[in-house]
Amino acid sequence: MSATLTNDRKMEREALWQSLMRSAQDGDNAAYARLLSEIVPLLRRVVAHNWRNAQDVEDIVQNILLSVHSARQTYDPTRPIMPWLMTITRRRIADTARYRAVRTANETTVDVMPETFSGYETKTGQENSDDQEAIRQAMSALPEGQREAIDLLKLKSLTLQEAAAATGKSVASLKVSVHRGIKAMRAHLDRKM
Repeated sequence: MSATLTNDRKMEREALWQSLMRSAQDGDNAAYARLLSEIVPLLRRVVAHNWRNAQDVEDIVQNILLSVHSARQTYDPTRPIMPWLMTITRRRIADTARYRAVRTANETTVDVMPETFSGYETKTGQENSDDQEAIRQAMSALPEGQREAIDLLKLKSLTLQEAAAATGKSVASLKVSVHRGIKAMRAHLDRKM
């Protein structure tokens, strides 16, 4: 007899949720809010049953609710709502599993994070000064056209069109000059190290 009662309750719930979704599709915000508040406990139970990390349950439920919201116009009010809702639920759980698998595939665990530097700054003032001097030397070794292109485009942050207007050179010519200049500066700096 209790199984019949449970089935009756399920049928009542199904009818109520179908009615609420129909009203929501017609623009009834109160019905939509009630529907969402009624499906949340069920979604939590389903996700908790299918997901091993309890900390993720609420995030997955929120993703399901976002999907329900995005897809609510796709629900056919002449059909039962539970299969539609459970399909969305299973897909969001699967999406989360895929996302976690991809994200954790390249992760490594370490007991202690390595310290890259001991102070607040990564370089001392002297090291910054040395870097700036090396860059100045690398810039001065460039031909005039490359030096001018890097100065206008990289240091003064002009657009290609602005630099072209200022120099009378074409955009393509400036691009080539910057590319070659940066390549030459890298080679110069590599030789210094």
